[in-house]
Amino acid sequence: MRQAALPLVVLITGPTGMGKSELALQLAERLAPQVRAEIISADSAQVYRGMDIGTAKPDARQRARVAHHLIDIRDPAESYSAGEFVRDALAAASAVHGRGGVPLVVGGTMLYLHALYHGLAALPPASSALRRELDAQARASGWPALHAELARVDPTAAGRIAPQDAQRIQRALEVFRLTGVPISQWQQRAMQAASGRFRWLRYALVPRPDAVGRAQLRARLAARFERMLQAGLLEEVGRLYARGDLNAAHASIRAVGYRQLWPIFTAGADREQAERQAIIATARLAKRQMTWLRRESIPTLPSAAGPVGLAEALAADILAAGGE
Repeated sequence: MRQAALPLVVLITGPTGMGKSELALQLAERLAPQVRAEIISADSAQVYRGMDIGTAKPDARQRARVAHHLIDIRDPAESYSAGEFVRDALAAASAVHGRGGVPLVVGGTMLYLHALYHGLAALPPASSALRRELDAQARASGWPALHAELARVDPTAAGRIAPQDAQRIQRALEVFRLTGVPISQWQQRAMQAASGRFRWLRYALVPRPDAVGRAQLRARLAARFERMLQAGLLEEVGRLYARGDLNAAHASIRAVGYRQLWPIFTAGADREQAERQAIIATARLAKRQMTWLRRESIPTLPSAAGPVGLAEALAADILAAGGE
């Protein structure tokens, strides 16, 4: 099929705290009425119900302005994988196209975006027994030790995974122990790549590429976290803890911000120290996201232009690309 005949998908990504959601809302409203745009969230924490403040989830008013997908689709006790995201995002994009619209994929969960755009390996299913074994090893020796083990059996995967990234270390070792084949080799056999199924317009909303830009982003993230606390983030984490069925091993509680505040309730951790750790963890997340974006070579947007100016420019791009 000729590229021009493929349905259009717009991606807006970037590090956390850059204003991707507001830009997407502004863009969708500027495309109307020529184009009906709907937003597909690519955020691994916004899928969970009851986790609203710490995920900067669009509120009811914003979702009334523009249709959103893949938000509030899981209970925090449930898991949600990159494979499920690819399945659901493709289904949502097809539905939007069926209504004559253009999907805007918006978010910063780079694992999800990589799986969607480049394809997803047909990995073996999870083994609860093996995961319990790996969790026990981590409790005894720490995740950096398991990362070192991963480096021995799959240096390619270990080079892409941070020594404290428990979820990805666990999955990589699980796949190797189940199959004897490194996960990096499985990933080379990617299936269901969306890069060839759609016409893509990809954009990254990033800070200035210098020390000033990095400092501005850190200050912005700290201020945003303070606003989250003022809006009731600690109380939100407390409500999750009060359920009694969640613990630090759940993917939902491993989300940045929630993970650092959780010990306040489980172990009486110092609140101020936990808050500082959350701000540091958020900055580290942004740094990892920037590293991924540099590898992807996605065209960047001048964040100083603001959401209104950027939305006008992107709307012109989309209309020129035939997103009518």
